[in-house]
Amino acid sequence: MTGRSATAVLPPSLRVSLGLTAVLSALVVVVLGVLYAGHSEPGTVDRWVIQPTADSVRPPWRNVALATDFLGEPAGAAALVVAAVTGCLLLRRPRAAVLVVVGAGTTVATTTLLKSLVGRTIHGDDNLSYPSGHTAFLTALTLVAALIATGRLGLGRRAGTLLVLAAALVAGAAMGWAQVALGAHYPTDVLGGWCTALAVTPATAWLVDRTADRTADRRADRMADRMADTGRRDRR
Repeated sequence: MTGRSATAVLPPSLRVSLGLTAVLSALVVVVLGVLYAGHSEPGTVDRWVIQPTADSVRPPWRNVALATDFLGEPAGAAALVVAAVTGCLLLRRPRAAVLVVVGAGTTVATTTLLKSLVGRTIHGDDNLSYPSGHTAFLTALTLVAALIATGRLGLGRRAGTLLVLAAALVAGAAMGWAQVALGAHYPTDVLGGWCTALAVTPATAWLVDRTADRTADRRADRMADRMADTGRRDRR
């Protein structure tokens, strides 16, 4: 295993499978965005799942939903990011720490941009709903954790892909359930947020690896140049 592959946040064995997943997820996000652009009511698929405009759970499950929802709120999200970055640094995985911040931030920024572009609302014109930022955030953070675990465990393509997608599914389902149960999002908003994370996070991981590798190559070249200059001076 080379130094690059050992420190990569996107394991080389997963690049093809997660790349394909990212493309398909982006297509889902676009299709749903076009279908529900400007809507302010649940669609047919939403009504199949649940009526999302009224609270559908009571204590104690409502308390569970509220606690899960808090993880996507600014305070809860910041605490998760700080904990994740600290864990990455303790494991001596600086690239992973960068991905936690950049990956989660890019995913949330993407959902914010899409909400403005799509213009779907719930509970009033001021509440843009597609895609779900809470779902996208928790899914993105879980994807990063799963990628780190895949690299540390040395999993192959099949096992690694299964672990990453299973982790993303659990995180997306948990936050998605909370958002729909609390009436904060339509089910298709949740699907859109989940797919946004699946599209953005692998791409961001690839960019982090590429940027880090190029930086390391430039440093190595400068070091080689300095050593060559020192050798020439010594020969004089």
